[in-house]
Amino acid sequence: MIFLKNEKEIELLRESNLLVGMTLGEVAKHIRPGISTLELDRIAEAFIRSHGAVPGFLGYGGFPNSLCISVNDTVVHGIPSNKAFLKEGDIVSIDCGTLKNGYYGDSAYTFAVGEISEEVKMLLKTTKESLYKGIEKAVVGLRIGDIGNAVQSHCEAKGFSVVREMVGHGVGKSLHEEPQVPNYGRQGQGVKLREGMVIAIEPMINLGKHHVYQEDDGWTIKTKDSKPSAHFEHTIAIKKDGVDILSSFEYVEEVLNK
Repeated sequence: MIFLKNEKEIELLRESNLLVGMTLGEVAKHIRPGISTLELDRIAEAFIRSHGAVPGFLGYGGFPNSLCISVNDTVVHGIPSNKAFLKEGDIVSIDCGTLKNGYYGDSAYTFAVGEISEEVKMLLKTTKESLYKGIEKAVVGLRIGDIGNAVQSHCEAKGFSVVREMVGHGVGKSLHEEPQVPNYGRQGQGVKLREGMVIAIEPMINLGKHHVYQEDDGWTIKTKDSKPSAHFEHTIAIKKDGVDILSSFEYVEEVLNK
């Protein structure tokens, strides 16, 4: 079942999603070679709790931490560790969720650690662009396939591949609601988009082939060819007069542009 949100619920969802954006901005201040992924997780959890919310991922389906931190060839659901240290030239996707006033926030950003190669820079740029290409198609009367098609065609035109197994989703009182929002698809196919739908669009795009596998921990998803993967995510509300992006990259980019 797809739960349509009213204006009051959308404002509560905005509050949770803006807190995710602020948390990602706080974490961005600490991303550097030598820091452990567990330390970044601790920073995020403390920040979320200090703002009257709880981490949305912690304990969700048994997930052990507050952030999914996915480095290089890890696509998503990387588990923070005190043995995993960021290195110069890495890329790291930070996926964050919050729960505040009964509603979830969910957003992700992929960071460069120091200097990265030109082809990986292009992967990050294209993945982020594809997120906004998908958002442009999130309008009343179009369909889920229009969003996925916009993401897929943009990334594949640049020579990158789209992960098939992991998809975006509805967001509300549950972290994952219907409908599923794939990053591939055919125009005019799938669920029709309606006013009041709130969805997370989250392209997961690989430098190499699209094939992935899950590690034995039951969470970590990696590329089969060990090539890097990028991940960007916004939670949006579909309104009769257009798209309302509830999450924000402004806090992150304020830090990155300093």
